Amino acid sequence: MAARLIDGKAIAAEVRDEVAAEVVRFRDRYGRAPGLATVLVGDDPASRVYVGSKRKGCEEVGIRSLHHQLAVDVEPDHLLAVVAELNADPGCDGILVQLPLPVSLDSAAVIAAIDPAKDVDGLTALNAGRLAQGDRAALIPCTPRGAMRLLAATGVETAGATAVVLGRSVLVGRPMAALLSAADATVTLCHSRTRDLAAVCATADILVAAVGRPEMVRGDWIKPGATVIDVGINRTESGLVGDVAFAEAAGHAAAITPVPGGVGPMTIAMLFANTLSAARARAPEPAEV
Repeated sequence: MAARLIDGKAIAAEVRDEVAAEVVRFRDRYGRAPGLATVLVGDDPASRVYVGSKRKGCEEVGIRSLHHQLAVDVEPDHLLAVVAELNADPGCDGILVQLPLPVSLDSAAVIAAIDPAKDVDGLTALNAGRLAQGDRAALIPCTPRGAMRLLAATGVETAGATAVVLGRSVLVGRPMAALLSAADATVTLCHSRTRDLAAVCATADILVAAVGRPEMVRGDWIKPGATVIDVGINRTESGLVGDVAFAEAAGHAAAITPVPGGVGPMTIAMLFANTLSAARARAPEPAEV
């Protein structure tokens, strides 16, 4: 069996085109473009690249980029003051504080300070609770939202499917399980203490791997005909690899995402989609003429 490659780059390009078209309509209706604020603390090379790609993407889809660069030794109160300023800025619709923050800063406190209506990462307690309750007002973390778009674009039927999510992080694993459950899949959320992990994964019609361990999921963990979404991005001596041993898994799966070029492009595309959603939710109805 030769697995179908799920082209995240192509599907992300479709999402960006959709967002760009809707941004034009938003600007025509409200007289301004949606605004996305990025906050980068320190000068970590990887974080700098990530933020740079987000700012460039904003320009491409017509979203206004509002960037704040802070020193690595910034005082916690100053960082919180920047977040408060962005919360109060009517031209800012989304706030993204690039993680990880330096160890001297309390990431949880910074996330909690973000206005949930502008929480385009979907990390605040209110948005997590809304997602858990199936509230459509929730801003959903970008990677799980992107993974669901990949499944839909591939024509994968989630209703009645057995889904296994490997990894229980608040950024990917838990919201991914909630989204799959809302899409009528029967979901198992696995973690480091799951017994006979390989056997559990082998039951999955849909397997989502998000553990951050290079090529942990082997080919014989994959149910024949399954769809595999590999969220992992791991740097090794041989280059970037996912959490799934791709060559092995491709011999069992019906469809699989590559690394790179699978989920990664979707994460940034969905950040722009979330910013547009946040802008729409915050926008007043224009006055009658």
